[in-house]
Amino acid sequence: MFPYWLLFGFFASGALLATGRSAVEAERTSRPLLLLGGLLVALMIGLRFQVGADWESYRQMFAWTGYVRLERVLNFGDPGYQLLNWTVQQVGGGLWLVNLVAAAVFAWGLVRFAQAQSDPWLAMVVAVPYLIIVVGMGYTRQAMALGVLMAGLASVIRGGSVLRFAVYALVAAVFHRTAIAVLPLVIFAAERNRLLNLIAGTACFILLYDLMLAPAVEGFVRNYIEAEYSSQGAAIRIAMSVIPAVLFLLRPSAFGFSPRERRMWRLFSFAAIACLVLLFVLPSSTAVDRLALYLLPLQVAVFARATSVFTTQGFGRALVVLYALAVQFVWLNFATHAQYWVPYRLYPL
Repeated sequence: MFPYWLLFGFFASGALLATGRSAVEAERTSRPLLLLGGLLVALMIGLRFQVGADWESYRQMFAWTGYVRLERVLNFGDPGYQLLNWTVQQVGGGLWLVNLVAAAVFAWGLVRFAQAQSDPWLAMVVAVPYLIIVVGMGYTRQAMALGVLMAGLASVIRGGSVLRFAVYALVAAVFHRTAIAVLPLVIFAAERNRLLNLIAGTACFILLYDLMLAPAVEGFVRNYIEAEYSSQGAAIRIAMSVIPAVLFLLRPSAFGFSPRERRMWRLFSFAAIACLVLLFVLPSSTAVDRLALYLLPLQVAVFARATSVFTTQGFGRALVVLYALAVQFVWLNFATHAQYWVPYRLYPL
C-alpha cells in the first residue's frame, strides 16, 4: 500500500502547506510541483502491472488486436481505445505502453481541471483515493474519457463555449461511448446566448448520440440491464457524489462559483441524486455505477472549495484532507476488490 500513501502524502502536503498563502503566491510557487504531481500520477497509473480488477480483460483485448485487421478492430468496442491497442501492437509495444498513453490523457485532464479550481492542491487530494487509484487504475477506457471530459470542463469554467465542450465530449466518446451522457449537463448550464447555445448544443448531442452511443445502447441494455449485473459497493460510491451534491445544493452561493458554474454543478448534483434513486429502480446497479463515474468531477470541484464554508480556512482544509484520507484507508483495507490493487506492482520490476 505504500505507493498509494506516498502519492496521497505528496498532494496532502502541498494542500496543507498552502494554508495562509495568497492565491497568486500559491499559483506561482506550486505550479511546477503540481505538474510534477501530474507526471507522478501518469507514471504510477501507466506503469502499473497486474493492478486493477479488469487487468486480465484489458490484457486479452490488447492481445486480440494483434491478430486482426484494423477494420475489424475499429468495429469492436470503443474505436479510440481499440485504435490505440492496434497501433501499439504495430510498433511492437506492450500493454504497458497502452496504459501509459491512457494514463497521460487522464492525468492531463485531471491537472487541467484541478488548475481551474480555486485550490488545485486540495482538488488533487480529493481525487487521489477514488478518481486516481480506483478509476484511473481500474477503468482504463473510462479514465481516458474522464480525462478528456475534465479538460473540457476546465475549458467551460474558463469561459469556453458549449460547442467547444461538444468537441471534447466527442473525443471522450471515442474512448468510451457513454461519455456523451455528460453533454446535456453542460448544454443546459449555458450562460451567454442561452437559446442559441441550447439549440446548437442539443443538435450536437443528438448527432453525437446517433454516431457514438446509439449503436451501443442495445448491447448496454442487454449486458447490464437485462442481465441484472450488480456492482458491490455501488451505493457507497454513488453516495460519495451525493454528499458534495447535497452540500452544494444547501448553500450554492457559499462556494464562490461563477453563475455558469453554479448552474452546471447544480445539474451535476441533481444527476448524482438521480443516480442514487435509479439504484433502487433499475435491475442493474452496474449500469448506474458506470454512468455515475462521469459525475466524479463534482466531488473534486465542491470539496476543493469546501474550505470557504468554514470560518477558519486551515481547519476546513485539514477536514477535507482527513475525509480523503479516511476514504482511501477504508477502500484499501476493506473494499471487496481492493485485493486487485494491493500490493501495487510496477511494470519494470
